[in-house]
Amino acid sequence: MVNPRVMAVPPAPSSLGSRAVEFSRRVGLRLDPEQEMVLERSLGVRDDGRWQTFEVGINQPRQNGKGEILMARELFGLFELEERLLVHSAHEFKTSERHFMRMEAAIRNCPDLYARLKRSNAGRVVGFRYSHGDEAIELESGALIEFRSRTKGGMRGWDDVSFIAIDEAMIHREDSHSSMMPTVRASTAPHGPQIWYAGSAVDQDTHEHGVVWTRVRERGLAGNDPALAYFEWSLDYDHPDEVPDEVAEDHDVWKLVNPAMVRGRVLVEQMERELASMSRRGFVVELLGVGDYPLTDGSADRVISDEAWAEVLDERSVMLDPIVIAFDVSPRRRSSIASAGLNEQGRPMVELIAAREGTGWVTERLAQLYEKHDVEEILCDGFGPSVAIARRVDEVGITVRRIGSGEYAQACGLFADLVGERELRHLGQGELDAAVKGARTRPLVDRWAWSRSKSVSDVGPLVAASIASWAASEKNLAEVAIY
Repeated sequence: MVNPRVMAVPPAPSSLGSRAVEFSRRVGLRLDPEQEMVLERSLGVRDDGRWQTFEVGINQPRQNGKGEILMARELFGLFELEERLLVHSAHEFKTSERHFMRMEAAIRNCPDLYARLKRSNAGRVVGFRYSHGDEAIELESGALIEFRSRTKGGMRGWDDVSFIAIDEAMIHREDSHSSMMPTVRASTAPHGPQIWYAGSAVDQDTHEHGVVWTRVRERGLAGNDPALAYFEWSLDYDHPDEVPDEVAEDHDVWKLVNPAMVRGRVLVEQMERELASMSRRGFVVELLGVGDYPLTDGSADRVISDEAWAEVLDERSVMLDPIVIAFDVSPRRRSSIASAGLNEQGRPMVELIAAREGTGWVTERLAQLYEKHDVEEILCDGFGPSVAIARRVDEVGITVRRIGSGEYAQACGLFADLVGERELRHLGQGELDAAVKGARTRPLVDRWAWSRSKSVSDVGPLVAASIASWAASEKNLAEVAIY
């Protein structure tokens, strides 16, 4: 037995695990001891008859039999537990399709299972559905398992789902997960619903959507979730770069995390070839189970950290003329005005002048600022809601420069750079602080920009500040102020 390095299984008064293992043996599945152990320990039942474990996580290096564990659980649920609707999902269609083909072969090879498939009125077996992207297996009883590739909203509208398998869990989008979870809320399955995750270690350099799986892992490592069973085969390192070469190359170490090597399905010479041809990081992540897991508190999506923003705070800073002003209007019609220039020490500075609901006040406020200060230029995003306000400002005799998407991306990047290099100064204003903290990004050709849809706060103050800072830098206000 190759025991997992991490195993968290909540206690339960009773279990259907032994029954599931016996069923698997009876129908011809040849599971490894490690696979039987996961199956047996994940089916605890509470006193009220419902599953103790709502979620089960299996984290294991590639090609070690995670799919066989899922297949055993799915066959048991389909044929023995009267679960009416099961869903097997994978990141890619071909992965889901291969699992369907393995399930079909297992059923065909077992006369007892094959006899229970749905039949036509003429007695012909019609329980296998082969339509591309709509593969399914249906029993005469009406029990059904469908095989799907995951999409953003692919399970919206479904209900009474008894079981969901999330294969390739290290590539599982947040929006896809959000569409899946509610489908089991009203499950009428005898023991309630279950969700099983099967995946390998996350490498955030290559796995863009690893946060959902990482959150499951964090709860598994904590070991205190009464509704999660978690099993992980991995080396005890926090990051792939921490694994010494002598450890990564040790054949005995390989066997500690690859049960398939102990069972003879993966040969030492194959691992040696993979070691020689793969990057060291890739080998350690994919085959030794040491991941580079993302942060799950949302900070991984932030360009500007709290620490970096705090380091450029200067509440006593005073901006000198000349200045640049930019404004922004959010889709919800909240307007922001910001200025940028140099403070008395000659450092770039940004200040939020106003952030209020509505747009009717913006033109008058800009005119007042234009009259009171030496304003080099007033700008706005040329493709957003601000354009309508720009026309009003033009009408009072003040020309507003509309910037394009490429310039906007430059402005966002420059603002982040000025903060990161500790060059920019700000006053610690609440609306701007909140915008920086909640800002998330969106791709823009070969650059990025602040995203209104992904951000968790109104980013209007940050948009205005970024555009103003970029324009101030473009006009080289340093030379104007000094000379």
